[in-house]
Amino acid sequence: MAELPLLVNLTVGLAYALIGGLLARRLGLPTIVGYLVAGVALSPVTPGFRGDPTAIHQLAEFGVILLMFGVGLHFSFRDLWIVRGIAIPGALAQMLVISALGWLVARGWGYSSAGGWVFGLAISVASTVVLIRGFMDHGWLNSPAGKVAIGWLVFEDLATVAILVLLPVLTTTGETSMLAQALIAIGKAVLFIALMIVVGTRLMPLLLGGIVQTRSRELFVLVALTVAVGTALASAALFGVSVALGAFVAGIVVNESPFSHQIGADLLPFREAFAVIFFVSVGMLVEPSAVAAHWGQLIVTVLLIVVAKPIVSALIGFVLPYPAHTALVVAAGRGQIGEFSFILGQTGVVLGLLTPEQYAIILAGAIISITLNPFVLRLVEPIERALKRRPAVWRAIDRHGADPPLPEETLTSHVVIVGCGRVGRHIAEALGRLGIPRLVVEVDPSRIEKLRELGVPVLYGDAGSSEILAHAALERARALVVTLPDDAAALAVVATARSYAPDLHVVARASTWEGGKRLATTGATSVVRPELEGGVEIVRRTLLELDLSVRDVQVYSELIRQEGLDESERSSGERTRVLHDLMNAARGLEVSWLTLGPDSPLAGQTIGASRLRTRTGASIVAISRPSGLIANPEPNAQLATGDRLALLGTTEQVTAAEHLIIDH
Repeated sequence: MAELPLLVNLTVGLAYALIGGLLARRLGLPTIVGYLVAGVALSPVTPGFRGDPTAIHQLAEFGVILLMFGVGLHFSFRDLWIVRGIAIPGALAQMLVISALGWLVARGWGYSSAGGWVFGLAISVASTVVLIRGFMDHGWLNSPAGKVAIGWLVFEDLATVAILVLLPVLTTTGETSMLAQALIAIGKAVLFIALMIVVGTRLMPLLLGGIVQTRSRELFVLVALTVAVGTALASAALFGVSVALGAFVAGIVVNESPFSHQIGADLLPFREAFAVIFFVSVGMLVEPSAVAAHWGQLIVTVLLIVVAKPIVSALIGFVLPYPAHTALVVAAGRGQIGEFSFILGQTGVVLGLLTPEQYAIILAGAIISITLNPFVLRLVEPIERALKRRPAVWRAIDRHGADPPLPEETLTSHVVIVGCGRVGRHIAEALGRLGIPRLVVEVDPSRIEKLRELGVPVLYGDAGSSEILAHAALERARALVVTLPDDAAALAVVATARSYAPDLHVVARASTWEGGKRLATTGATSVVRPELEGGVEIVRRTLLELDLSVRDVQVYSELIRQEGLDESERSSGERTRVLHDLMNAARGLEVSWLTLGPDSPLAGQTIGASRLRTRTGASIVAISRPSGLIANPEPNAQLATGDRLALLGTTEQVTAAEHLIIDH
């Protein structure tokens, strides 16, 4: 297989990553730890299979592009703006303090001044992947503290991208001053971003819309990959900026199009796979011998990341106008470094600002800090309890009361409709007339255009993907209606919806009995089979034409519907016989309403004292009053003038009761 080195390295790299990831999960650690350790095992300095660093580095570059494209695709200025009061000053202050501490320590170890700043910046930023996973495990992701942490990360990512633009300036030589080089680099980056925003935001929807009209999933995936990789490479070739920045900006531009969610879903498998290769390639750069030779530096690096950075973040949070609990949660989440640290370190090595041995210390620090982060997160509650036992200290740091309420979401109390064929369109129109908010999830471009012309909110994408339904706000929805004609697709939607909103009312369409049964088992609250409903309607109309009472027709129709949805009952006619007997027993009964006048002998009596049922056979089953309806009144309920009585019995019994009440 020597003639296929790239394929061999990709296969072995993924296999090693799989084993490492499984072992990490078994130990309760983030899978990224397993990927990094797998890279160490693949490196040329460890026994066993030796991966080709050049081949895997090329694959890792693809992973960096897709990783940064995904960051841009999910970048939200809105999330940052909501918590700007703590996220912007907090992230900026923490990055400056930790970078300065890292620079001082690195200079003491003999790093160059520029190398010291790269080291400091690398340990000042945190991994988005690790933080989000940890917060999900603790239920903090959608909490006020979680929103602050995400906003903090958003600004940090933005700052890191700007730093990647300026890093090459530190290596410039010649007559041009560093300030001039910095201005030139910033100017190129600004020009690139401006062109992408001005031109790209106009061309991208047209390009993607044209591809969508072809109704080819393959072409849609291809154009998404081409946009991500092509923009990254073009930005480096034409504007001299990093491929990471190019991919990030491309993601932001695509995020403005109505097809962004589906692009994110389609590229997710590629991004996850090649991001794994990126982490493996990072692990391959770790030289155990170099780390062992500088074990003292590694210990200090880990202390800076796991201890100093959380303490600095917490102190900054205590000063800013947010609760102490928020500061503690954010601080714990920052006790690790990850993907942006790797990118910064790699850039430093490429530019000659760091040696491979120095970069190995950063990588080893990342592996250890990511491994320790779950334990750091568990310290939040014990530390908070300990601080609260010292009221003076707690009052000093918690000067801002309870967590502020989460911002009101724009999409709430709505009905999500998946699929908008004839049935879905009728539902959407009916909800619109009733003034009920609705959101349609649809992948057919022709239907999307018609819905938008009608002013119906539409989310483009395949609802079977969790990436799409994550944007439908199912946890705040009133109901989900699945009208897809394919049972397998409907089953995927229901299963995904249940993972987001366990208590959501779900109405699902089923084409077959087996499909309906599986939908009900998966979590559909109500299952509708169109063919069955058509048969029920034919039976109903036929029975009405045969002069059966509306009540009898309704009972028989419901019987057919239930048997059609539950085939297990067909073998025995027990349900049919029971309902038939009940109908025969009820046949001839009627309900009549009678108003109790002031001269009625029953006025002022209790139902029991009137002995109405004993004397006539009819029963009072309800009393209607201005204050409300009394159903199944007790015998001691007192009757009053003006009461409307519901009498249940045969025609003869009701007539006798009416005469008794009126004539006595």
